Amino acid sequence: MSPRSASVNEELRRRSRERLLQAAIELVSEHGYEATTLGDIADRAGSARGLVSYYFPGKRTLVQSAVHRLMHRTLEEALEREPRTQDGRERMARAIDAILGLARDQPLLMRQHMAGILQAEGFVQCPEQQRLAQLLRDTVARHGSADVDADYPTLRALLMGAVFAALVPGAPMPLPVLRAELFERYRLDWELGVPPDTAVASGGTGDSDLSRFFATGAAPECGPDGLPGRAGHSSQSGQSK
Repeated sequence: MSPRSASVNEELRRRSRERLLQAAIELVSEHGYEATTLGDIADRAGSARGLVSYYFPGKRTLVQSAVHRLMHRTLEEALEREPRTQDGRERMARAIDAILGLARDQPLLMRQHMAGILQAEGFVQCPEQQRLAQLLRDTVARHGSADVDADYPTLRALLMGAVFAALVPGAPMPLPVLRAELFERYRLDWELGVPPDTAVASGGTGDSDLSRFFATGAAPECGPDGLPGRAGHSSQSGQSK
């Protein structure tokens, strides 16, 4: 058998990592952070357990990366949905609706994510977070910011604060109230995006199946030589839609 090319190996590694991210999202959404183990995640992903530590230094980093991936893809889907637009105010409205939609559709997952950020490990600077940050920075720029470096952290903090306020156990704030505050802050008309009283917020589908956000389809065919990701393995949770 001829050796695999570097590009095939890289694709296998990417898909293996994506399967772990998707499995983490599914299990934490179903059972919570504390009840989910790294072994559970590896089993759901169909990966060898040692591969988890190969890609991620610990469970908290893995889960934060997985949520950042979900946030990035949710935001991307909202910004690029039809009809596509380059209007900065509409894109800002879609961004706000997308993140608030996750608080509504995935409350357990987002509550665990916010709690994790407040732990000792703090905010994880991972590739998924960096892609999310780039989308939010672009949104701020298109909205007309003259200083993206200053205005992006403000938007990030406001969105995180809104999610936290929506998910505080025993004293949650209604999402329409939080949306109204953010829309007033950015001078957005209520009709922009998808108002919560007329339809599902942009980017929030209410679906429990999140596999479309993770590229975990069939990997290139190869032999059983221990490559990360178990080439050729597939499971119901790891198939792209």
